[in-house]
Amino acid sequence: MKNYKGALTHNIFRIITQASEELKLESYVIGGFVRDHILQRGEPKDIDIVAVGSGIELARKVAEILPHKPKVQVFKNYGTAMLRAYDMEIEFVGARKESYQKDSRKPIVEDGSLKDDQNRRDFTINALALSLNEDNFGNLLDPFDGIEDLNSKIIRTPLDPDITYSDDPLRMLRAIRFATQLNFKIEKESLDAISRNKKRIKIISKERITDELHKIMLAEKPSKGFSLLHKTGLLHIIMPELTALEGIDEIEGQKHKDNFWHTLEVVDNISKNTDDLWLRWAALLHDIGKAPTKKFHKKIGWTFHGHEFVGAKMVFKLFKRLRLPLNDKMKYVQKLVLMSSRPIAIVDNDVTDSAVRRLIFDAGEDIEDLMTLCEADITTKNPNRFKKYHNNFKVVRTKMKEVEERDHVRQFQPPVSGEEIMKTFNIRPSREIGIIKETIKEAILEGEIPNEHEAARELMLKKGKELGLSVGSEQSQ
Repeated sequence: MKNYKGALTHNIFRIITQASEELKLESYVIGGFVRDHILQRGEPKDIDIVAVGSGIELARKVAEILPHKPKVQVFKNYGTAMLRAYDMEIEFVGARKESYQKDSRKPIVEDGSLKDDQNRRDFTINALALSLNEDNFGNLLDPFDGIEDLNSKIIRTPLDPDITYSDDPLRMLRAIRFATQLNFKIEKESLDAISRNKKRIKIISKERITDELHKIMLAEKPSKGFSLLHKTGLLHIIMPELTALEGIDEIEGQKHKDNFWHTLEVVDNISKNTDDLWLRWAALLHDIGKAPTKKFHKKIGWTFHGHEFVGAKMVFKLFKRLRLPLNDKMKYVQKLVLMSSRPIAIVDNDVTDSAVRRLIFDAGEDIEDLMTLCEADITTKNPNRFKKYHNNFKVVRTKMKEVEERDHVRQFQPPVSGEEIMKTFNIRPSREIGIIKETIKEAILEGEIPNEHEAARELMLKKGKELGLSVGSEQSQ
């Protein structure tokens, strides 16, 4: 039997052993901590402890022994307890058997042995346990050859995958998430079982689903996860807007690219340059408006007119359905989807400075993210085209830099404030103030006046006169 005492050098394990001895029960560290130690995946942030007996009692005894006497959070419904120590979350559970009802992933629980507890685990690589008992401290208990699966880079369920996935359908997403994060392969029988049980995902809460999607999105190569979601049929249930992009239509010899597989390439491209979850979401959704806007015209071929506008509206519906935040995160993704084709429009040498100013103004502080998205959108395999498109964006960046240095529109603040307008014309808040400010803003963006106070004030006086305002005189409201 293999021994991993070297994994258990942290003080917390000896304290758990001491507490277990005092309570005369067995305890084991199980799951992610053991898996990640063997894979050498860095320092753990959380540890799962199984007690053959009461996990809640063990947590309380550990807290009693720890110098800072941490608070124990008890979750009676689940028979678990959690405490924080040494910058880690430590969760305690009593070994248990589980059985399930068809309409719920919440198990019916009864006390069990360590073997029972390992049987209920989702994957063999998460059923690995190390003993914290004095007589065999550090011994590995591996009833399903999880070590072999770790070495072979395989995701496999301990028991019949159809039962495992049907009991708790979230495990289907977890299988795909682990395969993506660890760059493992899902064993064939297990993968087939996901396809067979895909409709069971409908009993899982949207919050749980999006939590797994986020973890897939933040992996080094998210396309692996989305390809598996697609292959198993889960993606069509969770995000039909994406699968609607798949396929290439041909009319009169004219084709368009497969926008689904293109999208996955874009997500991988952007993931090399950013860990920002919401920028990755923008990459995933940047083309979703192409399916509903696709049309064929005899003279010009396939078009997707207005797909950015339609896509931005679809972002709201998708975020709402998946219980994603409907706050500034959603607005940020909408904005990037809406603007995703704008930078390429200013590549042309004849483009006006006003077009560049408007792009910088409309994108605001998100201009760099927008450029990162646009560059990730280049997926051509033709090396000459690839170089040409990237050079085009260098031209765009140069133009933006020149205009920004001269006109300072990125963090645009009107040179004339509302207070100054009210004071000048001796008026109270009114729609005329908004009209004047908008006139000044448009004139600056169009290059009709410089972004300076004197020029803006002069235009303010002119526009005020047009609106029937007089300097220093009280206006009727």
